[in-house]
This record gives sequence, structure tokens and C-alpha cells, in this order.
Amino acid sequence: MSSAAMTTTGVALVTGANKGLGRETARQLAHRGLTVLLGSRDRARGAEAARALAADGVTVTPVGLDVTDPPDVRALAARVREEYGRLDVLVNNAGTFVGSLAHETTAAEMRDIFEVNVFGVVTVTHAFLPLLSRSTAPRIVNVSSTTASLTLTSDGADLPGNAEVRMAYTSSKAALNMLTVQYARAFARDPERAHIKVNSATPGYTATDMNDHRGSRHVSEAARAVVELATLPDDGPTGAFLGDDGVVSW
Repeated sequence: MSSAAMTTTGVALVTGANKGLGRETARQLAHRGLTVLLGSRDRARGAEAARALAADGVTVTPVGLDVTDPPDVRALAARVREEYGRLDVLVNNAGTFVGSLAHETTAAEMRDIFEVNVFGVVTVTHAFLPLLSRSTAPRIVNVSSTTASLTLTSDGADLPGNAEVRMAYTSSKAALNMLTVQYARAFARDPERAHIKVNSATPGYTATDMNDHRGSRHVSEAARAVVELATLPDDGPTGAFLGDDGVVSW
């Protein structure tokens, strides 16, 4: 184990962090004093994002990470173990989107979305659980969406962002919410992992590339809910679905 493993600051990994909400989350975590690993499938874009943050006085470490590539994920976990010895915060932010009406959405499109938004989260979480278990206050944040709420959708709520053309995306985020609940319940029954808090965060309708920047919220606002869950105190919630205004209906 290298000398870096003796770091006394928290170590955070943010997936899909070369732009948008992920990069802003990395920025805000770094401002809170954490050592931040900026995960990006495209290594060059990750390095570019780190340089842009450095120009603003924010230091992060770019790391290559394709959440759909298990060997790539395992390689990064091994690197983090060697260099830091543990992981304190995991933000599962990497995600993808396709817009089409339910009756126009194909199974192939669904598989592509779930590969990143659901299976990618399981792959990363599973690989980093041993390192999270080594932390004294480990936190996992799964970046979800208000449009994933079964309650709000079935009630006909006026959800932002043309929710009716998001079957693949919203279904994947609803599945992600179930992962949050299942992980929380499993951790609670495991003495070695009972200290891990895991929650779903909804950033709200945020202006990002995913929606051609039509969202009404700036990433600096949207990242707050994610960062708050990533830095929860010991008496904070776990297994919850939360936004700026508190609990969101499942």
C-alpha cells in the first residue's frame, strides 16, 4: 500500500463526472475537503474536466472508468485500494438516456439504458463494497430522477422534461431506486456493512447535455442534494429517495 493510503481526508469517487451534474458534484465534494476521483469513460474528457476544475482552483484526480466494463471497474478498485486503502463516498452518477414513447421503445434501447443506469451501478457498487466497508462513515448516493416515482407518475403528476417519452430512462431509474432499498436492507443485516448509508437522490430537472440544456435548474443547484447525501452525518437517513425538498414518493 502506498503512502497515499494513509490520507486522512475522505476519498470520493464520482462516476460519469467529466461533465454536467457529475463534474459539479466532484467540484462541490472537493470544496468540502474530500479527495475526489473524477470517473470518466473517456479518459481524455476526464483529464480535460480535471484541468478545467484546476483552473478554478479545484483539485480532483481524473480516473478512467467504464461502468459497463467489469475488468475496468475491478482495475480501478484495485488502484484505489493500493493508493488510498478505502473509499468513503461513492456517487453512482453515470447514466444515459433515450427519448421515445413507450409504444415506440425497443427492447434493444431498454437494454442499452439498463446496462449503464442499473447494471453499471451494481458492477461498481459490488467492486467497491470492500473499500467502502473500510471507511468509518461510508456513503453511497445513487443519482435517480423524480420521473422515476411510480406514485407521481401513476397519479398523473406534471413531471418535468417530457416524462412520457422516457420509458427506458424512467424505468431504469425506478429500478435504481429498488437497488437503493435492497442495498440498505442488506447492509442493515450485515455487521460488517451496517455503517454504510445508501440513498437515492433526485437533482430535479437540470440543464445538462441529456436534455439539450432545457432543464430549469443549474447544476450548482442540482448537485446540492447529491452532495448532502454524500456527506450525511451518522444520524442521517438510509434507504431513502430524497431531493432538495425532502422525501420523494417512491
